[in-house]
Amino acid sequence: MGRILALVALLLASTGELAAQGKGIRLWNLTTSTVSEFQLSPVGKNDWGPNQTLNDKDKEVDHDERLRITGVEPGSYDAKIGYRGSKHCFVRGIEIKADAVFSIADKDLKDCNK
Repeated sequence: MGRILALVALLLASTGELAAQGKGIRLWNLTTSTVSEFQLSPVGKNDWGPNQTLNDKDKEVDHDERLRITGVEPGSYDAKIGYRGSKHCFVRGIEIKADAVFSIADKDLKDCNK
């Protein structure tokens, strides 16, 4: 009986740890196109991190799809976004919070080039 109680306590503790970790930071793609590249840099630094779309199973983020962002701490960031056909755009001053979803829509895109 003592072993069963210990096992139950261990399972409850590990479940609590997982719940405390949350879902992490996620991008919600509200642009009308599929994103094939997504990189972040601290605001104004142009020090771009890795392509976050590689975190997705098909390496792209469709319209209305969410993407888990890894290796990024909460803070203010600029984003560089790439689309199929080599179009690139920027989004400036994104506020990223822990375990939260941030979205990017067509209206947020700036300085686009092909």
